Amino acid sequence: MRVVFMGTPDFAVTALARIAERHEIAAVYCQPPRPAGRGQQDRPSPVEVFARARGLPVRTPKGLKAKEAQDEFAAWNADIAVVAAYGLILPLAVLEAPKRGCVNIHASLLPRWRGAAPIQRAIMAGDTETGVTIMQMDAGLDTGAMLLTGEVLIAGTTTAGELHDALALCGGDLILKALDGIAAGTLAATPQPAEGVTYAAKIDKAEAKVDFSRPALDVARHINGLSPFPGAWFGHGDERIKALRAETVSGGGAPGVVLDDALTIACASGAVRLLTVQRAGRGPAPAEAFLRGYALPKGTRLA
Repeated sequence: MRVVFMGTPDFAVTALARIAERHEIAAVYCQPPRPAGRGQQDRPSPVEVFARARGLPVRTPKGLKAKEAQDEFAAWNADIAVVAAYGLILPLAVLEAPKRGCVNIHASLLPRWRGAAPIQRAIMAGDTETGVTIMQMDAGLDTGAMLLTGEVLIAGTTTAGELHDALALCGGDLILKALDGIAAGTLAATPQPAEGVTYAAKIDKAEAKVDFSRPALDVARHINGLSPFPGAWFGHGDERIKALRAETVSGGGAPGVVLDDALTIACASGAVRLLTVQRAGRGPAPAEAFLRGYALPKGTRLA
């Protein structure tokens, strides 16, 4: 089929690469370049970088509400549009322009975790399973009928980064199956159930501070769910140290107190062991390596 692809971050690159192997990419839409890095120079998105390297037509409009933008979109004469973490609301005129409409690769098992941050919220909520839903898009927020789903398990120390990669691969496989079924007319859409709807609010950096006064299980999920970005953090002296992977362990004490020489920290109930940490200006390091260069002896209280 002739496809317009709409996506911006790394998550979408996997799907674009898979689709390009089997279908004609009429155009690629992604968010405009944003200032990034120390110099705050405009940096193109991962999808734009991938698409331009392969000579695909790229468009980076700031919005799609203007008639000119909608006319240009319609002029691609696409059979279908595939959307994956694009980041812009699609007006009805865009949704209706392709012959077979627009489908979305959503990183959750809908109707659970509609919204902006389904990967992080699934881990932070303690879900043991999530997945990808290929959805026929409508005017609502992730409310369209479901075409295909695929499941991915979440282990106790799975980070958002690891789950992201697993879901991207799952989405790449599913979208090819979905496009084949749509082209053949054999894929039926199923309305989302009314029960079980949850919303995955966008991650706010203000959420990132670790609160050791919570139960250990909640603290570990919080740390793993925000890794690698924005990265949960705790304070020690003048330092802000990121905790990038944690597990729950037995132990107890005053919340925030270091219990041993292996970065075990007391919580309101139980304790967490920090497995991967990162100092400002340094790379992530296993706890053992971190402790060789930075002392956090037993009895230290973390802020």
